Amino acid sequence: MRVVLRESGRGCEHYGVGGWRQWQYHSRSVKQLFRQTQKLRYSNSKNPEQQAHKRQQVHQAYRDYLDQAETLLAKAQQSLVLLAASGALAEVATIEHFMAHAHRQIDQIQRRVLQGQTIPHQEKVFSLFEPHTRWLCKGKAGVPVELGVAVCVMEDQYQFILHHRILWHETDDQVAVAMVKGTQAQFADLRQCSFDRAFHSPDNRKALDALLDHNILPKKGHLSEADKAREYDDHFVQARRQHAAVESCINNLQQRGLNRCRAHGKHGFARHVALAIVAANVHRIGVLLQRKEKARLARQARCDAQLPLAA
Repeated sequence: MRVVLRESGRGCEHYGVGGWRQWQYHSRSVKQLFRQTQKLRYSNSKNPEQQAHKRQQVHQAYRDYLDQAETLLAKAQQSLVLLAASGALAEVATIEHFMAHAHRQIDQIQRRVLQGQTIPHQEKVFSLFEPHTRWLCKGKAGVPVELGVAVCVMEDQYQFILHHRILWHETDDQVAVAMVKGTQAQFADLRQCSFDRAFHSPDNRKALDALLDHNILPKKGHLSEADKAREYDDHFVQARRQHAAVESCINNLQQRGLNRCRAHGKHGFARHVALAIVAANVHRIGVLLQRKEKARLARQARCDAQLPLAA
């Protein structure tokens, strides 16, 4: 609603179309009604009459908010014809785009709040300006969920990132084989790889066994005797212990700019991810060179300390 009112008011003012002189006032009024709905809570009282009264107050506040939004949307729809006749095609496209989001949100509020329905996950939109944003369930303490796009990375034993893939509409188990093949296309000597449990599936295990000499893919759920023998093998256990190092890779990428993406659009996000990975690899090179130089200086200091003093 904020964008619809702003673009309608500025567009009509620029092209000399009347009817939106108070667009800023309308924007504030909608925001005030929205804030009122945010502050409302259902009653925790055990008295049925108090619960019904509070529920009625909440529903009435939402109706007032939705009625005001629908009235302004109808007004904006009438202005679209005049703006289109004035040649404001870009403004009209922007207003229509956000009006569609407004109508969708009104429908979902009516169904969820007033009718008590549950909105299916596939109908939810988590960002109007970055529609590719997904709801990521991390399942970790402190940050159980995040808004963004998942990125899968392949790191070698020297902490360099060899390959990455942005999971726009994919899950971990759908990209395990593709990640290995993509890495082997550039680094043919890749013969062992360790994965999280989320990458496991019976088909992935068979395909990765054919691609790798050592497939360190732990199984999800109950382990059979054959699975226990496989995962309790010394080589498997040792490789799994080394897998924890990937957490430092994730933290390094966050420090190199992936903690928050300020680029716009899918192409901007993909470019931001690639640049962050390049920065992480360059930083790793710098760390190794710094360690090498420190070791050289330490050797030089030891040699200087052992030289005899001149008489």
